Amino acid sequence: MLLTGFITGFCNGLFGSGGGTIAVPAMVHILGMEEHESHATALSVIMPLALISSTVYLKNDLLHWDIIWRVALGGVVGGVIGAYILDWVSTYWLRKIFACFMIAAAVRMFF
Repeated sequence: MLLTGFITGFCNGLFGSGGGTIAVPAMVHILGMEEHESHATALSVIMPLALISSTVYLKNDLLHWDIIWRVALGGVVGGVIGAYILDWVSTYWLRKIFACFMIAAAVRMFF
């Protein structure tokens, strides 16, 4: 568990995101968690990581506050809707949707 947390935190700090792409599969395949629980738990794990990384980014003057507030507002609304929808999505479709997001992120990073 500590190694999974370390790798998740490292990726989150280095890339500014991506912790969920490490945490969710690790929780499902290594820790044996159910898919829905792993998605919810990953968010709770990533929150303190994001706060710590953001503090370091703030200290290094890398944040753009005018953009942060606008994107965060949309993120809050989307997060609430997504959290409610999570209960309605079957494990089968949740895995497929998550895989599509991971593939899209990989393709975007590659090109």
